[in-house]
Amino acid sequence: MREKKKAWAGIIDFPLAGRNSKPRESGLTMVIDKGLGLKSTRDLLEVGSDYIDFLKLGFGTSAFYSEKFLEKKIALAHSYNVDIYPGGTFLEVAIWQNKLDDYLARAKELGFTTLEVSDGTIPLDNKKRAKIIRQVVKAGFKVLTEVGKKDPGEEIEGEQRLAQIEQDLEEGAWKVILEGRESGKGIGIYDGNGRIKGDEFEELLAGLRNQEVLIWEAPLKNQQQELILKFGPNVSLGNIQSNDILALEALRVGLRGDTLKSTLK
Repeated sequence: MREKKKAWAGIIDFPLAGRNSKPRESGLTMVIDKGLGLKSTRDLLEVGSDYIDFLKLGFGTSAFYSEKFLEKKIALAHSYNVDIYPGGTFLEVAIWQNKLDDYLARAKELGFTTLEVSDGTIPLDNKKRAKIIRQVVKAGFKVLTEVGKKDPGEEIEGEQRLAQIEQDLEEGAWKVILEGRESGKGIGIYDGNGRIKGDEFEELLAGLRNQEVLIWEAPLKNQQQELILKFGPNVSLGNIQSNDILALEALRVGLRGDTLKSTLK
């Protein structure tokens, strides 16, 4: 689709400059979709497709759509140059039931071009995880992987987390998502109040070869703000609520007081 001229073009410059436009490999925004209908999806894309790179059909929600409906929803997203994929938990169920081949074949038939590989709930050793990533890549999908566990008591940390990120990339993952869940609290790099755990965050950054390989799940505004102030407008963020797209984009480019203040120096 041809981009329409923005209403304030030539009048207002973004205080936080340098925001990448689509198609882009950094500054990605992944929106979590928990059951939008076609009209709501079209409205979302009409308003925000320039700012959305991925629409994730959260959890196993895509299992409840009819085949025709899901095909239409996938085609609609693609028509706005937005990629769409089912959540990683859904693929975990397919692995657990020994139906991965069938899952990949059906995903292809429905029109998906991207899939997420994760082991947030089921146990996967490194060898099996690597094999699954290679299989999904070989089947012709762009692969996003997710590192981290849904249960905070099982969370991987430190060197293990870094090693998992590097292995996933070596096996063909395009980007790696850091688990933050829908709540953004008490999981991954976030404490029980949703604040970034400083020491753990800095340890992760120190071991990364390039933070641009990551998509940070950051459903809360304070998390988005801190990551933007740390990395700039082109940090990749995920698990964004559908009604927060323009608010996040304003935060990215300094059109909200929280990030505008950082430019007033």
